[in-house]
Amino acid sequence: MREKLQAFFATLDRSRFIDNQYKALSKLDRPLPIGCGQTISQPSLVVYMTEALKLDEAHRVLEIGTGSGYQSAFLAAFSHELYTVEVIPALSERAQEKLSQLGYTNIHYRIGDGSDGWPEHAPFDRIMVTAAPKKLPITLIQQLAVGGIMVLPVGHAGWQELKRITKTGDGTYAEEKLLDVAFVEMVGKYSL
Repeated sequence: MREKLQAFFATLDRSRFIDNQYKALSKLDRPLPIGCGQTISQPSLVVYMTEALKLDEAHRVLEIGTGSGYQSAFLAAFSHELYTVEVIPALSERAQEKLSQLGYTNIHYRIGDGSDGWPEHAPFDRIMVTAAPKKLPITLIQQLAVGGIMVLPVGHAGWQELKRITKTGDGTYAEEKLLDVAFVEMVGKYSL
């Protein structure tokens, strides 16, 4: 999987997902502002998180935080279907336009509070969260299929732990810390 991810990474131009003065910095391995108080993650972290999700082409994936659409492109390329939720309408609309231009047809979009997931389409094989809740979002864990994996940052502004959650049974899960990270905070019930 790592080789396929690296090959895909080499072909995906991150500058296509940045529409401001930071576009010229798109090749740097660092997060950059994309407007609306949000950021596009550093490329190495996007690759790392995608690999940590252990995707397979048959998987149905839920993404919380569409943002620029850059992480969405990775998820859609390595799964069967992607359901992505973004709370900021302007970001969702821009991401939809860019991903459509790139030819993705397996992505479903929703504008709304991602802390509720997308229950109508649950369970999901994988869930990627790109904004940090202050505590584990039980609502999202409930939407994981048994054996499913979720990768997400958890913690307070400026400091979080990137975790991998594996659902082991009905109401049970295993938790693994992967890295220390800094993401924007999740909006919704898990930001309280």
